[in-house]
Amino acid sequence: MNKQELAGMVAEQLAMPRDATLAVIDTMLDTVTAALARGEDVRLVGFGNFVVAARKASSGRNPRTGEPMDLPACRSPKFRVGRNLKVACNNVD
Repeated sequence: MNKQELAGMVAEQLAMPRDATLAVIDTMLDTVTAALARGEDVRLVGFGNFVVAARKASSGRNPRTGEPMDLPACRSPKFRVGRNLKVACNNVD
């Protein structure tokens, strides 16, 4: 499912125009992105948590050339699955 299909399904369930639903989804995603950029966690109870994790600097290899390279420290977004989502995925018929 892509964002357009999601907007169509939500619009149908809520009897809203698809364009308005798409605007709501875009606004939600922008808000989550902004919160994560500020280093905040986003908790959606039952669905899951979006968190920012710090990664230490490390060394690695360029997969194309095999040259060693230094990977800088960075912050990386992660998603931790909530209980309701995990149960729903395991109870698929």
